[in-house]
Amino acid sequence: MDVIRILLVEDQTLMRQGLKTILDLEPGLRVVGEAGDGDSGLRAALDLRPDVILMDVQMPGLTGVEATAAICAAWPQAKVIILTTFDRDDYVFQGVRAGALGYLLKDTPADKLINTIRKVHAGEVFIQPEIASRALRELVRPQTANPLEPLSDREREVLVLLAQGASNREIAEKLVITEGTVKNHVSNILDKLQAENRTQAADIARRHGLA
Repeated sequence: MDVIRILLVEDQTLMRQGLKTILDLEPGLRVVGEAGDGDSGLRAALDLRPDVILMDVQMPGLTGVEATAAICAAWPQAKVIILTTFDRDDYVFQGVRAGALGYLLKDTPADKLINTIRKVHAGEVFIQPEIASRALRELVRPQTANPLEPLSDREREVLVLLAQGASNREIAEKLVITEGTVKNHVSNILDKLQAENRTQAADIARRHGLA
């Protein structure tokens, strides 16, 4: 049996070690490399040329989507499976657009993960059924306006600082407003961007050139 060589790109050490243990115990699978962020994942992928890459989304440096896009651009034969806790439509869509051949949530049972690895290695594309239909709707939906357009000028100022990692207090001091006002702006920003938290809002800002 040919061994499927796997690269793990995951910033959480325990998760990465757990995946390695599960996969190395499976006949025909072997983890040949590990990376804790998108930048080192990109380097490892191009150096090791593994058969399959398991890629997290949220990581320091390059995000999983950015790393996937860079890997597939430099090495079109790469077979990437996005493995993440996030099931947001935009992550699914971006992952597929970047070149990923699979998309799984981290609570996926081990047998389904292993089966997906084998399918992707064989050239198939696999997205969990519960999120596949949402990704397809996103693919055929007409392009919408920039998601930052609904933001006011002040909200954009707050978002820029938020994306730079500033706390509410630091934003208040910088813009000479109260912390309470900052909290209101942040709440409005999350609502308008349909972001679940500050991290996701910051990601949206960076993807659209605001930060």
